[in-house]
Amino acid sequence: MWKSWRLGSLVLTLAVLALAPAPLAQSVVALKLATVVPDGSIWDKNLKQMAAGWKQGTADRGQVTVFSGGSQGDEPTVLRKIRLDALQGASLTVVGLANIDGAFNVFNMPFFFESYDELNAVVEKLTPVLRQRADAKGFVLLNWGHGGWLQVFSKRPVRTVADLKGLKLWTTAGDDRMTQWYKTNGFQPRAMPIADVLTGLTTGMIDALPTPPLGAMAFQWNRYAPYMLDIGLAPVVGATVISKRTWMRISEADRATLQQSALEVEKRLQADVPKQDRFAVGLMQTQGLTLTKAEGPEWKAEAETLAKTMRGEMVPQDIFDLALRERDAFRQRKPAGVAR
Repeated sequence: MWKSWRLGSLVLTLAVLALAPAPLAQSVVALKLATVVPDGSIWDKNLKQMAAGWKQGTADRGQVTVFSGGSQGDEPTVLRKIRLDALQGASLTVVGLANIDGAFNVFNMPFFFESYDELNAVVEKLTPVLRQRADAKGFVLLNWGHGGWLQVFSKRPVRTVADLKGLKLWTTAGDDRMTQWYKTNGFQPRAMPIADVLTGLTTGMIDALPTPPLGAMAFQWNRYAPYMLDIGLAPVVGATVISKRTWMRISEADRATLQQSALEVEKRLQADVPKQDRFAVGLMQTQGLTLTKAEGPEWKAEAETLAKTMRGEMVPQDIFDLALRERDAFRQRKPAGVAR
């Protein structure tokens, strides 16, 4: 009887195991990620390398399709699509990031940073706070993207503040507060999507635009704005974000793989973009670009005025003060930063 009971128990155990569901394989997560960067540009290539790295590192479980060149619309449109889950992520400029949280405007302050070293040091200190603010709005900040340094490209030479205020200046559509800020400070902003800038230049809707040299060359804006004021308005800082809803569908192991691939992109852009930005200036000079220098002491005064008007209005006071404190601390530790 004992043997019979043992045999019956074994049969029952096998039956239960046979009926139990098999362990589920980790599911495939397919992300659609949009960006306005030009197809084939250094930023586009790095995003696609990130996608390839995640796919390989997760044995094809993690898949990213990158839509470049603004094919999914401007950044406010892309953010609306993410919230509807038509897209799951985006690589955004500060304009798009500021639509998530105004704290990201801290990187849009004219003349606030003097060097890449200074910028990188402040970014490192601000990242935990900005991650939290993005998370509260339903986004995961995956990595930073570096776009070069804004210079002023124009149809005619710009040397003074008055010269710049006399031109119709492009600003990105979708940020009404920034457009109004320009107007309040005496500029003539013309808001339009990045895809319409070339048309704006050729039709006279705009006379000048702030853009990094690498961007001007990639979009060929220098053909219609052949003067560059070499002044270094502000660094171009972007970031890749993913909706928190999508992030929660990814296993912890696959999240770590994506974060590692994204970090590699961040480091490559941090190293490569400044060099390519300088190369772009030299190449465009061979194509007819003329460099001008800022004249007169009013530029410094204008910079201080513009920064003050952004504190509490365009940039939350606590973020502004944190950035200022970390920037000044960096200058005390290492006053000679790597030039932009």
